[in-house]
Amino acid sequence: MSKRPSISFAKFAAVESGTAILLVAAEGKTAAEAESVVGPALLSRIIDVSEFKGKLAASLSTIAPAGTELERLVLVGSGDPAKLKADDWLKIGGAALSKIGTAKNATVILALSGAEVSAENAADFALGMLLRAYTFDKYKTKKGKDEDEKEQKTAANITIQVADPHAAKKAFTNAEAVADGVVLARDLVNEPANILGPVEFAERVEELKKLDVKVEILTEKDMKKLGMGSLLGVAQGSARPARLAIMEWHGGKGKDKPIAFVGKGVTFDSGGVSIKPAAGMDEMKGDMGGAAAVTGLMHALASRKAKVNVVGIIGIVENMINGEAQRPGDIVTSMSGQTIEVLNTDAEGRLVLADALYYCNDRFKPKFMVNLATLTGAIMVALGVYRAGLFSNDDTLAGQLFDAGEGSGEKLWRMPLGDEYDKLIDTKNADMKNIGGRHGGAIIAAQFLQRFVGDTPWAHLDVAGTAMGSPATEYSQSWASGFGVRLLDRLVRDNFEG
Repeated sequence: MSKRPSISFAKFAAVESGTAILLVAAEGKTAAEAESVVGPALLSRIIDVSEFKGKLAASLSTIAPAGTELERLVLVGSGDPAKLKADDWLKIGGAALSKIGTAKNATVILALSGAEVSAENAADFALGMLLRAYTFDKYKTKKGKDEDEKEQKTAANITIQVADPHAAKKAFTNAEAVADGVVLARDLVNEPANILGPVEFAERVEELKKLDVKVEILTEKDMKKLGMGSLLGVAQGSARPARLAIMEWHGGKGKDKPIAFVGKGVTFDSGGVSIKPAAGMDEMKGDMGGAAAVTGLMHALASRKAKVNVVGIIGIVENMINGEAQRPGDIVTSMSGQTIEVLNTDAEGRLVLADALYYCNDRFKPKFMVNLATLTGAIMVALGVYRAGLFSNDDTLAGQLFDAGEGSGEKLWRMPLGDEYDKLIDTKNADMKNIGGRHGGAIIAAQFLQRFVGDTPWAHLDVAGTAMGSPATEYSQSWASGFGVRLLDRLVRDNFEG
């Protein structure tokens, strides 16, 4: 596995060796602190000759600049400083790391012409570096030249020079906790299904006890006693037993109701008897992206000692096919007592979440619940792979989530719910069926989930297009993005910590 860079903060000072990384704003403008590294004349000439315009996250690397002892000079564009958002700082940081190459030591001059770089900006820049450094190569026994270079690159010692190193270091402590949560989520999604089944996932969750997270794991026997026929029906075709993991972080006042996050954790989804096409089925190892995000979020909140009471619950199953597998047409009874006619065994995530949501609401009486799930291909038809679908029964919660998405760069778009959609899952044989018609598949899935949350404020995030296989960015080159960890950490930080 590659090593991530070691990052520290310092005041502005002369840079005489190693790699220097300078920011260039739109139209090639540079700060005095950057110009002092190689001199304004040489820096201006490099920018002019290369026609470097300072566009956001654009980068340029120069080997051994003349007249200096530097090994390498890296220029990274910031675009218009007045328009920079938190997500942009992550992009700039990721772009900077991508140009370090095999350097063992690098110094970043984090200064912009005509604009102040705050401690939070510095922390976001460093977070972008950490996230860009991530690779998943633990199963590669032979590494070629490219992999060796990545190993050296991400093991670099990086000093970030800023106006207030103390404040930047303090802000980075929280950002680093979030980075650890994102990395955990990425690792879980990237793991092959033969390595990470429900039991192994639950064991990974139990490691959060080291961070003072209270963890409880329910077995199949426990869930049968609770009447979780909806969740267990999905798991009955697999030789690997289901688990329900409950995580509690008590960082707020003792009497405060918790906020709750619930995740779909299908460690592999064959589709069951309604089997999926062979093409792309390997990617169904990532059908637990929602559960991974909840686990990563709990790791992040506990690591940074968030001042809030939080519950995280994930239903973990494998959807496979054997002689005991659930059949289309079967009717199961959920923990809520509502019966479900299973017309398609590949619409299994909602069956898992039905019991997980009801259990969460019934036991913990939370202020609100947010669930995450790689639930439908239909959401990708509607929104592509750049935003996750947001469904909610509460306008305030929906607005807070949307704003957190805009601020973090893990963006959402609100989709409708309504009685006309709800009627589509009525059936004469049971209280409901698990699929509707051909159209509006993502909405129908959300409508199904709403039947298990009662009057509690609730939101459903369909992350099918964003948690895995989403487009590479300057700070994510991984198939698994870890989507949801930064989004929900921002939601908590901005609205619920007291």
